[in-house]
Amino acid sequence: MAIPMQPVVYVVDDDQGMLDSTVWLLESVGLAAQPFTSGQAFLEACDPVRSACVVLDIRMPGMGGLNVQQALRERGITMPVIFVSGHADVPIVVRAFKTGAYDFIEKPYNQQLLLDSVQQALSGGNARQSAGQEHAELDARLHSLTPRERDVLLPLVKGYTTREMAELLGVSPKTIDLYRARVMTRMQARHLPDLVGMAIAAGLVDPLNLG
Repeated sequence: MAIPMQPVVYVVDDDQGMLDSTVWLLESVGLAAQPFTSGQAFLEACDPVRSACVVLDIRMPGMGGLNVQQALRERGITMPVIFVSGHADVPIVVRAFKTGAYDFIEKPYNQQLLLDSVQQALSGGNARQSAGQEHAELDARLHSLTPRERDVLLPLVKGYTTREMAELLGVSPKTIDLYRARVMTRMQARHLPDLVGMAIAAGLVDPLNLG
């Protein structure tokens, strides 16, 4: 009887230092990791039937992360994609979620945050089982927002600038900054990509109509 192969985490990043540190981190907790410095090299080597996920830099010379993700979809490979980026502006985050990203983590990332995301991606069943609880928690956070904070939430995840939101709501930019900080705290969002993902998960915005 064949012994099933250990799940693998493919790591794709053109920054050699970041690539090495990510692989070291994953291997330090017993995960199998395979490094690649380009999307094309990863696509040529990845095993379409092996249990796996990919930690994928979104901005790389040549073939960027979104193009790599598209190539996986065209080949019928459905492994979870965890994007990492030091340039997580709203349009890029929206495009990533629109095309089915599992997660989006900003660099420099918290090590435990990345490990948690990878573990959940590899054990997809467990992540799905906890989806109901996560939705209930998200709903509770949304209900904790004041009406004015909810007014700020939607423009924020749609990529409006502070000045644009100030003009829209008839308040000062400083007031918008205050509300923005409160929204991030109440929603327990570490970064803007988290908030965008929450808004999409809660059905507040349609990713197909964003960006």
